[in-house]
Amino acid sequence: MGFFDKLFKKKDKKEKAAPADNKAAAADKKAAAPAAAPAGEVEQIGLQAADLGELLPGAPPGGKFKLAIYWAAACGGCDVSILDTNERILTIGDMADIVMWPIAADGKEKDIEAMEDGEILVSLISGAIRNSENEHMVKLLRQKSKVVVAYGTCACFGGSPALANLVPGESKEILDYVYTKTPTSANFQSTYHSDAPVIPQTSTTVPEGELTLPVLYDTVRTLDQVVDVDYYIPGCPPLQESISQLLKAVADFAYNGVPLPPKGTEVGVTTKTLCEECPRHKENLRISHIYEPYEIDVKPDVCLMDQGILCLGPATVGGCGARCTKVGQPCRGCYGPTADVQEHGASVFTAIASMFPIREDDGIIGEDEIIKIMSEVKDPLGYFYAFTLGKSLIKKAVVEGGQ
Repeated sequence: MGFFDKLFKKKDKKEKAAPADNKAAAADKKAAAPAAAPAGEVEQIGLQAADLGELLPGAPPGGKFKLAIYWAAACGGCDVSILDTNERILTIGDMADIVMWPIAADGKEKDIEAMEDGEILVSLISGAIRNSENEHMVKLLRQKSKVVVAYGTCACFGGSPALANLVPGESKEILDYVYTKTPTSANFQSTYHSDAPVIPQTSTTVPEGELTLPVLYDTVRTLDQVVDVDYYIPGCPPLQESISQLLKAVADFAYNGVPLPPKGTEVGVTTKTLCEECPRHKENLRISHIYEPYEIDVKPDVCLMDQGILCLGPATVGGCGARCTKVGQPCRGCYGPTADVQEHGASVFTAIASMFPIREDDGIIGEDEIIKIMSEVKDPLGYFYAFTLGKSLIKKAVVEGGQ
């Protein structure tokens, strides 16, 4: 029986910079974090937008620099988020020549191939690496770019696409389900191909020549598992404040020669956790039941975890301003883990376990009670690794026999 039938701050250790760079990166992150508010003032929540100066600064002294934007395995929200800069999209156009942006500009693959290596100053790449086309394009952009930015959660941590790594039958099972098992596909196959279901092939020959489609990979990978990455901007999608911080760094570099942040820096995050940014009152109550927000009348000022609503805030890095929790929705972890957390989901498991009711007589909770509470989590892997499975220690589904 297949998967469909039964219907996890720094990067990897190999990506870490030298100790000196780590100190510089930590200092940079500390500088980016909101300062403590003076007595009597309300502390700002989340990372604040950078001051980008005049709207139309004109081209840098050396002329416009080249900017590329590419969309790999993602929903497209990251691409659209660039337009959240509002009128600042004019600033981007004023300082940069956008040589590729499939959703908005007409740059082609052959145009990028014709460029000198390193000719592009910055490439923003969103999405995970899901197929052969994704891999080819990010390797090409890496070759032609001085700086590559993993833009958005899918590029940084695998995001939702990486949940496909949990399918035991890998790409073959996914393709079979999509093209033969879903109601519309099953109806199509039974009507037109009842003798032998048809699934799109990666190559076929027609009178005009060979037609090809990208090869769907068995494993979804993060951007830095395929190419070297200079900077990371998490978020699903990145927020306007994060984008402004990136624009500020690039503009200062292009116009004034200010060095870029240390390689490996996460742009748009603070040194806090989401919990520390969340304004909800926390009492660290014990929970005996787990609820979805729609199942209870959510109290407006009380910690969601105290109300039995699972929230990934304790293990998720801050910077978003707790936008979700402020309106009664739990953090799902799209900003990824803090620098002190290696395994995002496991860290959240620990936080939840610490809130289980403890018997006063012997200080332990019965196994049956644990099973009862945890059984109320409808989809543990999908909940705790919704955004970070591509960076977790789990990596792939395991079938009986350990294969």
